[in-house]
Amino acid sequence: MQIKIINKSNHELPDYETIASAGMDLRANILESITLKPLERTIVKTGLFIELPIGFEAQVRPRSGLAAKKGITVLNAPGTVDADYRGEIGVILVNLSNEEFIIENGERIAQLVIAKHERAEWVKVEQLSETSRGEGGFGSTGTK
Repeated sequence: MQIKIINKSNHELPDYETIASAGMDLRANILESITLKPLERTIVKTGLFIELPIGFEAQVRPRSGLAAKKGITVLNAPGTVDADYRGEIGVILVNLSNEEFIIENGERIAQLVIAKHERAEWVKVEQLSETSRGEGGFGSTGTK
């Protein structure tokens, strides 16, 4: 699939690291480093603008290494870039650790996954079909 992209950053285009990768790394495109204090959040710009075909979205997801090692994650994960959005892709990062984290220009801060989606049409009914689970949720199936 081909996707139109404008790259106003000084960094390479996002790319898949391996043949089986689902996501492409997004890099920070900032003039000076950003210090993210514990529990602080910020929007980090990427310098990328895309045009997706209708029926697709770009999902902005955390990088597992940043989350596991540094406590840095995407606050609204996954963030959605809609097919009709033409603005710069920004990443809402939050620091869930107890230490400051410094974001440098060019640092890989998140990953982008291109995904197909469907549009739903609501059908009003008076009753839903029964299942063995029923209304059970929020841990009702147990932990083991």
